[in-house]
This record gives sequence, structure tokens and C-alpha cells, in this order.
Amino acid sequence: MAIPRIQSYALPQCCPENKTNWQVDPDKAVLLVHDMQSYFVNFYDVEGELVKKLVKHIDALVSAARAANIPVIYTAQPADQKPEDRALLTDFWGSGLTNRDTSILSTIAPKDGDKVYTKWRYSAFKRSSLLDDMKAQGRDQLMICGIYAHIGILSTVLDAFMYDIKAFVVADAIADFSLEEHLQAIGYISSRCGQVALLEDVKASLSVDHEDRNNHRDLVSIPSLKCAVAEILNIEIDEVDPEENLLYLGLDSIRVMTLLEKWRAQGINITLEQLAEGASIRDWHEIMQTSSQLEAVIA
Repeated sequence: MAIPRIQSYALPQCCPENKTNWQVDPDKAVLLVHDMQSYFVNFYDVEGELVKKLVKHIDALVSAARAANIPVIYTAQPADQKPEDRALLTDFWGSGLTNRDTSILSTIAPKDGDKVYTKWRYSAFKRSSLLDDMKAQGRDQLMICGIYAHIGILSTVLDAFMYDIKAFVVADAIADFSLEEHLQAIGYISSRCGQVALLEDVKASLSVDHEDRNNHRDLVSIPSLKCAVAEILNIEIDEVDPEENLLYLGLDSIRVMTLLEKWRAQGINITLEQLAEGASIRDWHEIMQTSSQLEAVIA
């Protein structure tokens, strides 16, 4: 039995209510483009509105992820699988892919450096190094787009939940056999094992976060810190040596507290105790650069 021909339908324009209130953290996230191979896409009308919108939305999501320095990964089933490799999949879906239709759609294809995981079962984690790779990179969030929602995507989200990985499914950047199955999948995910969001909300979140991170980096750069210290001490910036002990420059605790209040208002989460671990501007710069002490302000 092969996959049935799939009728076009309108992608969801709203999301089910989520039980969670997770936020995507670009330092912790990975974007998975799930099974967007010609073989699977060709069961739709490839010239139809559904596929056109799906590909457009995935492309936009991939671009937003790359702009936020989120790794983009892919899954793809191999062609001409051996019976022992394909196993029970054959009973449900037939013999599967051939060499003619394994390619990922060119408009959203992997770039140099993007990892493509061989897909052996419904879940992207099964018989792959995905989990180990995410752990090695210190990443525990998985954003997902692609096809099909109620099969591979749902299975991957369930596995992510079992592995304590937060899964984010972009409701209008996935597709399924039907609108009914699409809605069932995102309804289950939002209430049982992951979080569901719309593309525009995800893009807005990533854009704000990326902008804030850049602002924070500017604020805690050594030139910016030199300027802040010179200003509060009412001295010339050339008099501030980033290697010098700030106490010798006359920076007392009252002035440090004034600087802290200013930085906190700008979204930099730092404490007096943390700053006390360093004596110079270079020390402060290194302390404030750490991700645990920089908190993006998400509007």
C-alpha cells in the first residue's frame, strides 16, 4: 500500500491552545526540515496552493533560523532500502523511494555544512545520531517543519519529549494527508508533548531575540564598557585601561550600583556579586559575555 494522493487544503491560520509557554532560545535550538523529499511531496499537487505555501513558509523559517544562527538540519529516507532495513514500513507503505525521487526540494535544499540525517523510521531520532549531536552541542530545543504532521513529525515530537527536548512545531510550515489529520496532530502536540506556533510569531520572536542579542553584545563590548566607566568617573576615555584594576581608577561601590541599574534597564541581567568576581574592564567583559548572564528581552 502506497501513500494516497493528497488533496489540497488551506494551512491553519490559528493554533490550538498550548499547555506550555516555552520560548525558542537560538543558543539552544535546532531547526529540522522534515522529509521534504520529492517522493513525499509528489503525493500532493506540486503546482497547488498548499505545496506553494508550504515551501514558501519553510523557506522563510529556514532564513529566519539562519539569521539567528540556529543550525538547520534535514531528514531524508534512502532509496532502494533493503527489506531488513525497511522492515514493517513495507507492510504499511510499500517499497518506498527510488533513486529518482530522493532529492530534497531545491528551493529549501541543504547548504554546505547542513547535516542530513538518514531517516529509517517515523521518528528522526531512530537509528540516527540526532540526540547525541544535540547533546554534544548543548542544544535541547527542536523546531520542526515539513511533512507529514501525523506520522513522522508527531513521532519525532513524542521522542523529543521522551528525551527532555522541547519541540516547537510550526503549524503553517507543516502539512499532512488532510486538514483533519493536520489539526489532530497539532492538537495532540500542543496538549501532550510540545508547543505549536505560527510562522509569523516564530519569525517575530527570532527577529527580536537576534536584535536584542546584538544590542547586548554592543553594550558589553570593551569600548562600550570603557566609555561607561569614563563617563561615571568623569574622566577621559583614554585614561581607562581595560586591564587596570577599577578600584585604582576610583570606581567605588556606589558608582558600580549606578552602572548596574543602567545595564539592567537595558536588559543585561548582571549582579554585583558577579561583577565582584572581576577587577578590570576586561574581566567584566568576559563575565558579561557569558550566556547565563545575558538575558534577551522578548517583547
